Amino acid sequence: MNRRSTSPLLLATLAALSVLASCAAPKPQAAPEASIHAADAVKLQVFAARDRVFPALANIRVTTVSYWGGKEQKDGSNGSGTIITEQGHIITNHHVVDRGVKFKVTLADKTEIDADLVGEDPLTDLAVIKIRTDLLPKGQVLPIAQWGDSTQLAVGDTVLAMGSPFSLSRSVTLGIVSNVERVFYNTWTNDREMQPDEIDGQTTGIFTRWIQHDALINPGNSGGPLVNLQGQIIGINTRGGAGMGFATPSSLARDVANQLIEKGQVVRSDIGLSLKPIEKTGLTAGVLVNSVAQTPPGPAASAGIQAGDVITAIDGQPVTVRFVEEVPPLLRMIADKPVGTTLTVNYTRNGQAGTAMVTTERLLRERGDETALRAWGISVAQITERMARERRLPSREGVVVSGVRGGSPAATAEPPITWGDIITSIDGQPVKDLPAIIQRYKGMMDNGAEQIPETMLVQFDRRGKNNVTILKPRPRAKEDPPREVPKAWLGVAVQPVLRELAKGLGFEGTTGFRITRVYPRTLAAGTDLRVGDVITAINGESLSPRTLQDAGQFSRKIRQMKIEDQPTLTVLRDGKPLELKVPLERTRIGPDEARKDENKDFELSVRELTFFDRDDNNWDESITGVLVESAEAAGWAGQGGLAPGDLIIRIDQTDITDIGTYRKAIEEVTKRQPERVVFVVLRGVNTGFKFVEPEWRPSVAPGR
Repeated sequence: MNRRSTSPLLLATLAALSVLASCAAPKPQAAPEASIHAADAVKLQVFAARDRVFPALANIRVTTVSYWGGKEQKDGSNGSGTIITEQGHIITNHHVVDRGVKFKVTLADKTEIDADLVGEDPLTDLAVIKIRTDLLPKGQVLPIAQWGDSTQLAVGDTVLAMGSPFSLSRSVTLGIVSNVERVFYNTWTNDREMQPDEIDGQTTGIFTRWIQHDALINPGNSGGPLVNLQGQIIGINTRGGAGMGFATPSSLARDVANQLIEKGQVVRSDIGLSLKPIEKTGLTAGVLVNSVAQTPPGPAASAGIQAGDVITAIDGQPVTVRFVEEVPPLLRMIADKPVGTTLTVNYTRNGQAGTAMVTTERLLRERGDETALRAWGISVAQITERMARERRLPSREGVVVSGVRGGSPAATAEPPITWGDIITSIDGQPVKDLPAIIQRYKGMMDNGAEQIPETMLVQFDRRGKNNVTILKPRPRAKEDPPREVPKAWLGVAVQPVLRELAKGLGFEGTTGFRITRVYPRTLAAGTDLRVGDVITAINGESLSPRTLQDAGQFSRKIRQMKIEDQPTLTVLRDGKPLELKVPLERTRIGPDEARKDENKDFELSVRELTFFDRDDNNWDESITGVLVESAEAAGWAGQGGLAPGDLIIRIDQTDITDIGTYRKAIEEVTKRQPERVVFVVLRGVNTGFKFVEPEWRPSVAPGR
């Protein structure tokens, strides 16, 4: 029997109960003092446990990449982790770093440093990343936390949950263990079958019996440690809600972390079946074979095991799985066998005993690495063994198309490339795998637009049929949209004056347009027009707006005239009518007609500065640049801090005066492909330096 030390919290409770039981004692005043001492002891133990782990806590910020509609979608995630080796390895959750391409870690001393992915294990929702220790000050020693033994936990034990909730700085919460073998199943039916979770298409949790506790955790706590009062990691917090937290036990997490550090992956055995506990079957021993992989046959099917069989022993060890909580340990026992192990499986079928020799095979990956080939308008993924098996492909050669962007070269090819196609060659050269097509893409697209071929021949497989198509990869030259022919314009901004507003202004029964702005540096500014004047007629023709939909009536009347005209305006000023002759001028370019530029690499859209932008921001002619219209939050520009409304005034050492100089600067940067690009922006009245760190090669989202 395992021996366990008595919890200090339990000691405090017992001390309090002993006080109640001895209320007739001659010195009752000693009871509060004893309770205080016991509470202080717990407090000191919590402090000690905190201080053993807090220095090793880390906040993890991840740039992720996913693919939809043939486009690369950048996003981000935040989580927690704990440094577990002096070399800088950090244990966290798989769902924190899933599809991650860039990792930033904030240490306890607030130092932010890059990290690399070491390995992931979706099936247990665990991962290991490693701090770039070469970027640390020379001689700096990383603090590490120690593992504890989760098998020693009992319901009621005191635990601490640590991490970075909502990506805030380090925090700790206190609770107790509620359950030490929690599994998930449908509680609304009598069917006690495990229901593994799925995260982004990845099965997870099939080997886990969770530690359930009530130490508060929130988004951002994922990957953080669950700690006992000895200051040891006894779990990795993975999920929670409604006052409940669930942690992967250290007995599982420690083994997974060690394998990821040593091999970069966890290699497991599989025999191709699912199991069901016998609780509702009427059986008294064994475990029910719920299903067997048949297409193609897995190891169990190949050995003759069928759905409905009852496994009674494996390698001579009796097997009885009565409750769903007993399924994960059995699955893990099989998975932990070396690949290629032959298991002796005893079973019964319709009351008859049988024996099968089952040779395990490697548990296959569910998802392949993926990337977007932006200029071609497609995203492609590696073909995994599992994918090849499920689709009954003759081999794993080629890449599968996971998305196509509308209007792209792939979408407009004849015939078009579509989702699910398997690209097997380009211009007669075989495409063996994902690295091969990435290399071909880079070789074709990195030599400048003039070197990109007009067409390329793509061969692909579609549901067993070999197809070819012509794709046109050369990007079209950017063409600015045609602008409207210049028309007459009066340099004022107006608002419609309807009946109710006219009454409020003191001239009931008269409608028109009230001047809200006389634009400086216009011909109108040289006239006697003033803010507050209400224009009631043009050349004697009354203006009668009836609803807000008539707000454009005034400008339409003006635009029907000639640029050199000088119409007479009838205006009301202080309740008195005046007639003013005003000169017209040509229309000014507005934001809708401004030339724009969209860059898919930086995921940044800008437009040229207009007369109205200068007026809105009180900028004179000395202010030049381009205005940011949009910047994807997790794109290169967005991560560097650029935001809509910023005025880009310089890129590296190039002053940006207009859309032309901006395009040349971006083109030069793209050719040079520096590690860092400095954007100088004007935001409000302040100048800011934004440091953008591009990833010039196609980002590959690991499929795990």
